[in-house]
Parts: sequence; structure tokens; C-alpha cells
Amino acid sequence: MSIPYRQIRAAYTEESITVYQAYDPAVAAPAVAAQRFVPPFKRGRMTWIKPSFLWMMYRCGYATKEGQGRVLAIELTREGFEWALAHSCLSDRRDMPVRVQWDPERDPRHNALPYRSIQIGLSGEAVDRYVGEWTLSITDLTEQDRGLHAALRAGRDLTALLPAERPYPLPRELAEVIGATRE
Repeated sequence: MSIPYRQIRAAYTEESITVYQAYDPAVAAPAVAAQRFVPPFKRGRMTWIKPSFLWMMYRCGYATKEGQGRVLAIELTREGFEWALAHSCLSDRRDMPVRVQWDPERDPRHNALPYRSIQIGLSGEAVDRYVGEWTLSITDLTEQDRGLHAALRAGRDLTALLPAERPYPLPRELAEVIGATRE
């Protein structure tokens, strides 16, 4: 079975979806403690969320890159996540509070795969909703991610250790807004 070129794959339940972000410890520690993004998190700048765990690991180097040393799993309401998608545009435009871009999905060793993974940039009203309404929980995955990195360097297969991600059931109108592949 082939994977559609542009498809959201994520860990989700009936009520929530998990997205990932990496931050400096100064931002991550207060967020985990408060279970909300609080200062020094800056609402005035765009914040990018990623439903793909492996794309996040590629982006932050398994929590080894400067400024991205703490990886957080943020559980959001599906209602909020879908609001973000409905109020988005592709990243080459600037007229919506949410921007999406599709980048090559990655395998555990950061090799590009032949299909795309979504990154979702929140700004303005979307950040306020993300912080104030949509966030259900924030979990620090840093030690787990560093353990995965060590296992990978030791030559272990990570498949059984990764979050179970599956295709996210997008309504047709949302798939069209974000340019997702339907088949």
C-alpha cells in the first residue's frame, strides 16, 4: 500500500491529537510545570507544531540542537487542531493566522522519504487559542528522545519504540484547504 504524497499522520484519539515542539529549557520547563505555554514563551511570534514525531526528531536532532534541547508532546483538542487547519494557507502566502508547509517525511536516521509531512505555523489569534484553549497537556519527551538517539547510534531498530501514528481523518474541505492528497 502506498502512502499518499501529502497526508497528516499523527497519534490521536477521538478527542485529541498529539503534536511536537522543541524549545530551550527556559521555555520548556515553565510550560511543562504549568501545563500551558507561559512566559518566557512569546505569543507574538509564529510557533510551529508538528504532528510527525520523526520529523520533529529530524528538526531537533533528537533533542541535541541548540535552542531545541527539550522536546515536548502537546496534546491538543481535535476541534482546535481542525480550526487551525480551516484558518490556514500554504506557507508562501501571509494572509491567514495559520500557515502550513509540507516537507519530506523522515525515517529514524533522518533520510528523506518519498512523501510529505505537515508543519503548521500558528500566529496571532491562532497562538492565543493554542495557548489558552486547545492545549490539554504538555509532556517532556527529552530523556526518551535521547534514549532513542542512543539506541539508534547503537544500531537498534526503533520501530517498536516510536509513537503509533496513523492517517488523520481529514474532512474533504480541510484536505482541500491545506493541499492534502486524498488518495
